[in-house]
Amino acid sequence: MEFDRTGKYPVIRASICTGEKVAGFRSTEDGHFEELMLIRNDSDLREFMRLYGVSEEELKKEW
Repeated sequence: MEFDRTGKYPVIRASICTGEKVAGFRSTEDGHFEELMLIRNDSDLREFMRLYGVSEEELKKEW
């Protein structure tokens, strides 16, 4: 899957209230978050990392 990661870093956004998790990329320039995938379980997380070439070390978590 083609995705330009220039100027962006991978993020998992998690809701404290509902526990819902969404994976995407946040812009280093203006902070805009681009939502790409709902994360329901570990399998979804691994798929996101595989599709977008993300390592666990670079993945940030936001609440």
